[in-house]
Formats: sequence, C-alpha cells, structure tokens
Amino acid sequence: MMKSISIPVFKVIYYAAFIYFSYLMLLITLQYIPLQFDVAFLNLKEEEIQLPYYQIAFFAHVYSSIFVLVLGGFQFSKSIRIKFPSIHKYIGKIYVFLILLVSCPSGFIMALHANGDIFTKTSFVLQAVLWFWFTYKAFDYVRLKNWDLHQKFMLRSFALTLSAISLRLFKWIIVNTLATPPMDTYKFVAWLGWVFNIAVIELYFYIKDYRKIKIITL
Repeated sequence: MMKSISIPVFKVIYYAAFIYFSYLMLLITLQYIPLQFDVAFLNLKEEEIQLPYYQIAFFAHVYSSIFVLVLGGFQFSKSIRIKFPSIHKYIGKIYVFLILLVSCPSGFIMALHANGDIFTKTSFVLQAVLWFWFTYKAFDYVRLKNWDLHQKFMLRSFALTLSAISLRLFKWIIVNTLATPPMDTYKFVAWLGWVFNIAVIELYFYIKDYRKIKIITL
C-alpha cells in the first residue's frame, strides 16, 4: 500500500519542482530577449562581451540551455519511454546534440572567462568537459544497446545540466544564511553547484547496485 502511494507522490513532487525551476530558468533566459549586452549577468562582463566569440558563446549557451533542461527532464518519464519510445528517442537526440554541439562548447568558452581566479575557472572548465563526456557516452551506449550504462551516463549528464539550478539555489541559501562576501560565495558554489549533484547520483548508483548484489547473494 505504501509503495503504491509513495510513487505518485514522488512524481508529483518531482514534476512540480521541475516545472517551478524550469520557469525560473526561463525568466533568466527572457532577460536576454531581445538581444541585449548590458543586462543582468552581462553587467559584470563588460570587457568579455566586447569579444565577438564570447557574444556568440554566451547567447548560444543561454538560449539553448533552457531547451536542454526541459528536454532532459522529460527523458526520465517512464510513461513516455514505454508508451512512446519514438518520442523518447527523438527528444533524446535533440538533448544530446544540443549539448554536444551548442551548450557545452559555448559553456567551455564562458568557463575560460569565468569571474574569479583559476580556482573558479577550473571548476567550470572541468564541469564542461565532464558534461560533454557524460553526454557523449550516454549516446555511445545507445548505439551499443547497453541500456544500463546509457541510463547511468544520461543521469550523470542531466545532473550536470541541473547544476544551472543547484548553483543558484546554493548561492541563495549561503547568501541568506552565512552572508559570506559575494566573490567567496561564487567561488564556493562554482564547485558545490555540480559536485553535489554528481555525488548524489553516484550515491544513488552505489545503493542501487548494492541492493542488486544483496538480492543475488541471498
């Protein structure tokens, strides 16, 4: 009885949170429509935004990320995956190619110009590299029909996709509880925003695999 109740409740919480945070990310994206160079985050990048390649990278990243976030969220719908496998496949292809060809390369360029010192830049560069690698491996394992590893790498990829949300969430929490200096906060959440997500996913894999082993050995 508890199992039949808990699953729908979890789904409601997941989709409610997903829709809410997607809405917040949409609001951030809309700040840059129509194309503007002196709003929000760009007020801190007055020198970088003068560079043509940074302009392309920034707007490519901002405009594509909202689609990556939304499409990635629907990839984990069991109903879509089972009842509409062609839709699941189509959405997955768009998600993968947006990351590999647009969001990740542009994010890598932005990482090289990230605010802060080498500590902050290293975090964002490493995140971009891992995001590309996890997403590529998820796609590669589909071609090899290794569904278990495909799912694991897709979850890792989406964990890094969600770092756009978790970074801002952790920043809000720290600012409103610890009141640390802005740059110190930024340096901290630059790492926490994505390392925390990956740690949660890896813990989930560990527990899931441990339960499988325990069932087999019983």
